[in-house]
Amino acid sequence: MIIQMTNCIAFVLVGIYVYILHVCVHHMQTNMNFLEKLDSISTKNNSLLCVGLDTAVSKLPEHFQRDCDAVISFNLAIIEATCDIAQSYKLNLAFYEALGGSGWEVLRRTLDAIPPGVVTIGDAKRGDIGNTSSMYASALFDELCFDAVTVAPYMGFDSVEPFLRFEDKGVFMLALTSNKGSRDFQYLNVHGDPLYKHVVRTAMRWNCTGNLGFVVGATHSSELAEIRSMVGDIPLLIPGLGAQGGDVEQSVKAGVNGNGFRAVFNSSRGIIFAGDGADFAERARIAAVNLRDQINQYRSGAL
Repeated sequence: MIIQMTNCIAFVLVGIYVYILHVCVHHMQTNMNFLEKLDSISTKNNSLLCVGLDTAVSKLPEHFQRDCDAVISFNLAIIEATCDIAQSYKLNLAFYEALGGSGWEVLRRTLDAIPPGVVTIGDAKRGDIGNTSSMYASALFDELCFDAVTVAPYMGFDSVEPFLRFEDKGVFMLALTSNKGSRDFQYLNVHGDPLYKHVVRTAMRWNCTGNLGFVVGATHSSELAEIRSMVGDIPLLIPGLGAQGGDVEQSVKAGVNGNGFRAVFNSSRGIIFAGDGADFAERARIAAVNLRDQINQYRSGAL
């Protein structure tokens, strides 16, 4: 009888210890600022891979219904299959806003499923007059609790400052985007330099709280190297690998800092829609592992 009671007490104590340990770890993770969290998960998962959860209902595998519940089920399966090898997840808000009133709930449930140590990026590309940007920043940081967001610099400092005010969060500003139309404005010659360089130089003067980053497309590898040399250790969000055709080797060697960190290499369609059958999550994991390993191969070669 005494032995049974002792075993029960020991079991309860172990359970309490595990719970306290979990709470402590969660507390440590949630109290990191953005850069600390980015560096921590990059080291823990040995990864600079960002999985883009741009979940288009029309592209879901055939065995799924075309509804919001299906998007949640799909996202949760992708997260479960990749969260141990991902540095971050980027959620483009357009794919959730397009779902109507229930899209916000899909977004919340997706974010809730991402382990607390993994970085979450709200790809919103917001930027408006100050009071409007304040509301955007509150929605993304206070309400949805993203670790970082993307913003557009076109309207200047007062449109970006409300985001930078959240000192523990990351703010990735569009510098040179991966789409073909980037050449319409971003390469315009201004006093001998392309416009995107002026954007980077000006924005770096706004980085008083140290939480600024830049978005630079993998489809511009030579320009990516120039921007990295301009910004030092400032983190870069680098979309365009996979479906958009960015070169992995060139992008990694150009994009990482001197220690092989502070880069976020995003692939969306190339991972989450790698398979269209019942084994879609397994196919996504294979694609994610392959890309993570490629990045690490060239990452070490860049040092």
